[in-house]
Amino acid sequence: MITVLVETDDQGLVEVSREALTFARDLARQSGGAAVHAVLIGAGDPAPQVLAQLGEQGVETVHHASGERLSSYAAAAWAAVVADVARGAGARVVLAAGSPRGNEVLAHVAVRCAVAMAANVVGVEDVDPLVVTRQVVGGAVLEEMRLADEVAVLSVAGHACEPAAAEQPTEPEIASVTVAVSDGDLVGRVVRTGTKPVDESAALTSARVVVGAGRGAGSADGFKELLQLADLLGGTLGVSRVVTSLGWRPHHEQVGQTGSRISPDLYIPCGISGAIQHWAGCQSAKTILAINTDADTPMVTLAHYAVIGDLHEVVPAINEELQRRQA
Repeated sequence: MITVLVETDDQGLVEVSREALTFARDLARQSGGAAVHAVLIGAGDPAPQVLAQLGEQGVETVHHASGERLSSYAAAAWAAVVADVARGAGARVVLAAGSPRGNEVLAHVAVRCAVAMAANVVGVEDVDPLVVTRQVVGGAVLEEMRLADEVAVLSVAGHACEPAAAEQPTEPEIASVTVAVSDGDLVGRVVRTGTKPVDESAALTSARVVVGAGRGAGSADGFKELLQLADLLGGTLGVSRVVTSLGWRPHHEQVGQTGSRISPDLYIPCGISGAIQHWAGCQSAKTILAINTDADTPMVTLAHYAVIGDLHEVVPAINEELQRRQA
């Protein structure tokens, strides 16, 4: 059996949890059809919307833990719940999304179970014993890790797979979980929350088309055609670290190891050399079309397609053709 810790927001299951559930179903299929269970923690009964979404993901049982001590997030307390469910249900694999909460909770789970943890997994190489591929060094390197412990604990890297509904939806059974949460489990916890600031990077991480801009833009005034191209394609602008370091564009537009990680259908990096830190943030793009004057730059050699030329000549020509076709 595979146990998945899921996270929710006002809209129900968050996307990374749907990705983790899709990953779990694929792993279950490779393992001979193991059942997929979910762990849901929070005050009150599970929302009907969340249960419906878990059913769409093919979850058989939802282990729900609530109570005053679990009304706000506390990593050690959540780990106590997950570890208890895993032991009680005889889980062979415990996983969650590679989100800040997912990685933190699973680190505690691994300690409680005295096993290794594989963070930011992107694929499965073998199931007996379990061998996974995971991202390290900010995603710049892929590492194979063998999980031979009785229970495998792993987090799934964001965008490691596309979230998809199960072929056969279910009506999950709800199992109430009661776990003794100690004072020590609540030493680190959320005590209050304020108004959530606008996440200006959300548009970048969810965009299906991203137009990238690097030093080749030339100056803070060199983005007009690039912004126009993004608009014509219904996408958004993303930039390299050097652009934000120079103060040409705001940091929330940065793509890379110290910026946002994107997985658009189309990424068009213009005037970007493709340093390893930037590649770590864009390598999940389905198609990459690079525009650069240097045919030997890493971004060009790694891209699916490339146009060798000055972005200030190539991009306006593309814009003109798009406008003609959209007229």
